[in-house]
Amino acid sequence: MKVYKPEWRCTFSVNEGADESASWKERIAWQLREFADRLDGRGRTLKIDCDVTPAVSRDEVDTCLGKGFAVTQSLLTQLAHQAACEDVMRDAKAELFEEEDAPRH
Repeated sequence: MKVYKPEWRCTFSVNEGADESASWKERIAWQLREFADRLDGRGRTLKIDCDVTPAVSRDEVDTCLGKGFAVTQSLLTQLAHQAACEDVMRDAKAELFEEEDAPRH
C-alpha cells in the first residue's frame, strides 16, 4: 500500500529596508523606495517576499494579501476609535486619569 504524504512550504516576509547582508542591487532598490516615500510625503513602502510550494497563482496571493490588509485596516480603525474615546474621556473626566500621590488601597 502506498502512503501519500502532502508536502508544502510557505515563506512570507515583510521588509521595510535592506538588511546588512543585502546586495548592492537590493540596497539601491531600497534607496529608490525611500526616495519615492520622501517625494510622496506620506505612506510607507514595504517589500513582501512570498514563496509557496506547490505554486499558487498570483491572483490567489493577491487575494490573500488583500484580505490581510483589510484585517489590518479594521484593527487600526478600532485602535483609532479607542484612542479617540480615551481623548474625549481625558478631556471630560481628567480627574480619572490623574495619578494620585497617595498609595492605593
